[in-house]
Amino acid sequence: MTSEVKNNIVIEKTAHSKLSQADFSHLVFGKLFSDHMLVADYIDGKWQTPKIMPYQPLPYEPSAKVFHYGQAVFEGMKAYKDVNGQVFLFRPEENFKRMNNSAKRLGMPPIPEAYFLQGIKELVKLDKDWIPTGPGESLYIRPVYIATENAVAASPSNSYRFMVMTSPAGKYYSGDVKVKVEDKFSRACDGGVGYAKAAGNYAAQFYPTEKAKKEGFQQIIWTDAREHKYLEEAGTMNIFFRIGDKLLTAPTVPQSSRILPGVTRKSIIQLAEDNGVEVEVRPIEINEIIEAAQNDNLKEIFGAGTAATVLPISGIKYKDFYTDLPQLKDSYAERFKKMLMDIQYNRTDDPYGWRVPVL
Repeated sequence: MTSEVKNNIVIEKTAHSKLSQADFSHLVFGKLFSDHMLVADYIDGKWQTPKIMPYQPLPYEPSAKVFHYGQAVFEGMKAYKDVNGQVFLFRPEENFKRMNNSAKRLGMPPIPEAYFLQGIKELVKLDKDWIPTGPGESLYIRPVYIATENAVAASPSNSYRFMVMTSPAGKYYSGDVKVKVEDKFSRACDGGVGYAKAAGNYAAQFYPTEKAKKEGFQQIIWTDAREHKYLEEAGTMNIFFRIGDKLLTAPTVPQSSRILPGVTRKSIIQLAEDNGVEVEVRPIEINEIIEAAQNDNLKEIFGAGTAATVLPISGIKYKDFYTDLPQLKDSYAERFKKMLMDIQYNRTDDPYGWRVPVL
């Protein structure tokens, strides 16, 4: 194992890479991890020197506060490799800002910008050979931030650990995706942590999602906790509805504290508006969608998120109502997915400055 200091980050390279044993022809999302990880600890009110070290298990005592009080937030990002071997991140500053907004809501100290942005760049540089180059493939990047103080008193932790791991990724979903509108369980409430990428938000969705899967649906669309009247998110994705030629999507912060402000969502809104598509960001009633479907005016529903990028929905159910979505030749989903991925993979100009070079 060799060690060096680069950009104020201690780098310990693994002596035994796992790359030769990795099967890139059968990538299962989130199952295979690259050689290294980034770690930085917050102790006694100060951030310690960040370190890149071999990917490994981490020992924590059963009393670590993350296990008891849920102080845990994370992010989802990707690194993309173009045909010339250049590597890029996509809007990483948005993930940095969102992670610190999430941390603030859970009473956790902010992560230094250099630790996040420069740390991830150095990590990706070190494991660049782990970035797959097949169609739609990328290196998924998972920053995670947890409470580590050993105590079971119900109070914020006095020590934390920020970590980043990476995983070669293929497609998140395959096949048709049908969704069920959830009208009993809730993902988030006003004033809660719905806008934060808190780990507990995802744990709370597993049970109702599994119930929907048993009915033949791959995901659920959440409705508001108060009336179960307004459509909000689709599982782990933001959601778009196309009625006629207009795109609708639900508001995020500051208008709503219930919905995660997705980076992909924000990018699609920009692309749509710049290409002459009207976008309305407002509360969307389920009855409006049903009426549009009955009038043959509901053209598309698609999810948007880092893992899936853009995911067309093939069918939607609400109580006793069900409809299949039309099969369109020139869908907004496919159009904006291509535009987005062309920027991410350096296949076109980037007028927005979204593409950030790593090497």
